Amino acid sequence: MPRSVNSVASRKRRKKILNAAKGYFGRRKNVLTVAKNAVDRAMAFAYVGRKLKKRAYRRLWIARINAGARLNGTTYSRLMHKLTNNKVELNRKVLADLALNHPEAFKAVMDSVK
Repeated sequence: MPRSVNSVASRKRRKKILNAAKGYFGRRKNVLTVAKNAVDRAMAFAYVGRKLKKRAYRRLWIARINAGARLNGTTYSRLMHKLTNNKVELNRKVLADLALNHPEAFKAVMDSVK
């Protein structure tokens, strides 16, 4: 009985890797084994990058809230403590947007928890 190799699936699998490696430098874009290593590495970095992006945005929001809070005579930690105690459920993203783009609304939120 002849050996069955299913070249359609093999070609599709190889083409998927080479398409993902499009734009890479040198042999990374057209030699399968090198491209496979490069793509695997890139995917790992992309996965980590998606996690790091969340941390970076949270740090940015905290810095903006702190700047807005200090303009109004308090600190970030004191403000967040007061917001928690008064059960104000505005997240950091919204507070940072208010502090940056709508300082009067941010001041109103701060006054409501004093």
